[in-house]
Order: sequence, then structure tokens, then C-alpha cells
Amino acid sequence: MKYKFKLQKLLDIRIDKEDESKMEFQKAQGERIKVKKKLTDLEEKYNEYKNRPLPASVIEQKITHIYINALNYNIDETSRELSRKEKIVEGKREELKQRQIDRKTVEILKDKGYRAFVQEQNKIEQKLNDEFALYGFMRNFGTR
Repeated sequence: MKYKFKLQKLLDIRIDKEDESKMEFQKAQGERIKVKKKLTDLEEKYNEYKNRPLPASVIEQKITHIYINALNYNIDETSRELSRKEKIVEGKREELKQRQIDRKTVEILKDKGYRAFVQEQNKIEQKLNDEFALYGFMRNFGTR
């Protein structure tokens, strides 16, 4: 006899939801990594231009100053964006954890049900074996 879990559809739904959450988490993580790389690149450019000696002409100095200010502004914006992305990643992580807990709960119920089923099958089999042994003994005892 085969074990049939009555809540299998629920388990399948929870597994699908968990997989969906994993993909959302990975996507959010990927976006956070892109923003972090962008921030690192901007900071490298900022440090490169900040530490350069100023050009000789006033116009070049002004252009360099405007560029450094633009980099600084972009660094601030990207830092805020990174902060938002990190909050999103944390939210997705918590959602994934909750969905894993939900799935695990149903899996535990399935495992307990399966163990009870196996135990019941073992009892039935043992009872049959005992009956066969008793019949064999009676047959052998009766022929003497």
C-alpha cells in the first residue's frame, strides 16, 4: 500500500511560493550588487580626480571642480539607492525565511504522517507473520 499525503497540494503550493521567493531574493541581491559596484566606481573616479593636481587654466579648474561636484552628488544619490536596495533585500530575505518555515511545517506533518503510516504497515505485517507462524505451529503440532 502506498502512502498518500492529504496536504500534498498545500505542500506543492508552499514549495512553489518558496521557489518564487528565492528568485525574487536573488534578483534583489543582484540589483543591490549592481548599485554597490556603481557606487564603488563613482568613489574611485572621485578619489582619482580629487587627488589630481589642478590644471593650469582657470577654465579647466572650473570644469574639474564641476565634475568633482557632480561625482559627489552621484555618490550621495547612489548611496541612498544602495540603502533602499539593502532594505529591499532584507525584506525579501525575511519573506524567504517565512516561506521556508511554512514549507518546513507542512513537510514535518508529511514526515510524521509517513512514519505513522509505516509503523501501522509494520504492525499489520507483524500481525500477519504471527498468524502464519501460529498456523504453521498448529499444523505441525496437529500432525504429531
